[in-house]
Amino acid sequence: MRDTVFWAELAWPQVEERVKAGAPVFLPLGSTEQHGHHMSLNVDVVIPTQICERVARRTNGLVLPTVAYGNRSQPRTGGGPRFPGTINLSAHTFSMIVRDILCDLYRQGCRKIVVLNGHYENIWPAVEGIELALDSIGRRVEDFVVLRADLWELVAPETIARIFPDGFPGIELEHASVIETSLMMALRPELVDLTAARNDGPAHFEPYDRYPKPAGGVPASGVLSLTEASSIEKAEWLVADITTNLENMIAEEF
Repeated sequence: MRDTVFWAELAWPQVEERVKAGAPVFLPLGSTEQHGHHMSLNVDVVIPTQICERVARRTNGLVLPTVAYGNRSQPRTGGGPRFPGTINLSAHTFSMIVRDILCDLYRQGCRKIVVLNGHYENIWPAVEGIELALDSIGRRVEDFVVLRADLWELVAPETIARIFPDGFPGIELEHASVIETSLMMALRPELVDLTAARNDGPAHFEPYDRYPKPAGGVPASGVLSLTEASSIEKAEWLVADITTNLENMIAEEF
C-alpha cells in the first residue's frame, strides 16, 4: 500500500499505528457551491484539502476525508441557493456532522485535531460542532485539543496588501474572485478556465438582509468581485502564508 497522508487511503492497522504515534489529524471543511462560470463546484473542497495534505506531510499528520457539503450558501458571501449545482446543509446538520466526527476521533484515541475551513458560511456551525463535541466528551479532558482555522485568516495582512494594492474588497466579496481563482490556478489548474469568466462584478448589496431573498445584488455569473487580477504568483504568496502559519500554529499548540 502506497505511502499517503490520507486517512481513507490507508488500511485500518496503518491508521491505528499512526494514531498511537500521536499523529495530528486534519479535518478539512468545504462545500459544493457555485464558483462562477470559470471554476468547478468543488473549490471549497480542493483548497483546504490540498493545504492539509501539504502540512500533514511536514508534520507526520493524517488528513480525513473532506466534508464536501457546507452550511447553506448566502447571497452576500456565496451567491445564495439559486445557482444550479450548489448543495446546502442546514447549520444544525453541519454542526452535528462535525460533532460526530470529533467524538469518534476521540473514541479512537486521536488527541490532536486541526479543523481547516474553506467555506465562509461554515464558520459558526463548525464552532458549534466543536462545542457540542466537547460537551459530549467532557470539558475536563486535558489531552484532547482541537485547533480551528479559516483559510483566509492565515494570510498575512501584508500579503493581502500586495494582492490588492487598490484596496481589499473584503473576504465576503472575494467569493470565486482573485484569492480563490489564484489558488485554484496553482493547485488544480485543470478546473479553471479564465476564458469563461464573465467579469460582471463586483456585487452591490444593501447593508441588511431581506427574506425571502431577492435576486438582485448578486452578479449573474455568481462571482461577487473580479477575477482579472488572478495569478499563480499570488497563489504562491497565499499558499506560503497559509501553510507556514498553520505549521506554526501546530508547533505552538501541540
